Amino acid sequence: MILLVSPIDVEEAKEAIAGGADIIDVKNPKEGSLGANFPWMIKAIREITPKDLLVSATLGDVPYKPGTISLAATGAAISGADYIKVGLYGVKNYYQAVNLMKNVVKAVKDINDSKIVVAAGYADAHRVGAVEPLIIPKIARDSGCDVAMLDTAIKDGKSLLDFQTKEILEEFVDECHEYGLKCALAGSIKKEHIPILKSIGTDIVGVRGAVCKGGDRNNGRIDRNLVKELKDLCK
Repeated sequence: MILLVSPIDVEEAKEAIAGGADIIDVKNPKEGSLGANFPWMIKAIREITPKDLLVSATLGDVPYKPGTISLAATGAAISGADYIKVGLYGVKNYYQAVNLMKNVVKAVKDINDSKIVVAAGYADAHRVGAVEPLIIPKIARDSGCDVAMLDTAIKDGKSLLDFQTKEILEEFVDECHEYGLKCALAGSIKKEHIPILKSIGTDIVGVRGAVCKGGDRNNGRIDRNLVKELKDLCK
């Protein structure tokens, strides 16, 4: 299982790299669970990240606006992101989700076919009216994405495992693998959750709060020692 860490700026990215993160995920928590950062920040972080590490960028907790989001995906890809991650927040059903993600995939793959597109749903979708989380693997498969992901939409201390059982998550992982997709799981993941997610075959685990001082994703800063501690558990 590989570790994705979400810095907000260059200094945090350096801490994530020093701690051994496998994927450097550029995001902006001020704009939501999967809040988008600025293109110049993606570029700056890509420039200081070793070539053998991948850089991810979130496009935000997005509305159902395929043209707008495809344009955002193009910007992230051109700015240096290897992974393009879309939070299906304002998408209400399977058909809208597939249409949106097909256009994102086309936008990204037209730039570079090796770039990776992630369809991200929310384990607590019922709290925000987003698309049902357990159909995310089918959405990813049918739109040509590379990765299906679950996160949490509302960051109030409740984790992924407060909304989905280990058994349901294992089914989610297995379905992703059946479709030839990678599976990423995130959502206020804590140290004690890492062995559980590893045991069910998760490919990528995403964290921010767990590697910030004080466990605070908004006001804390990423610390390399906390990153290393989680990285060791992922091995």
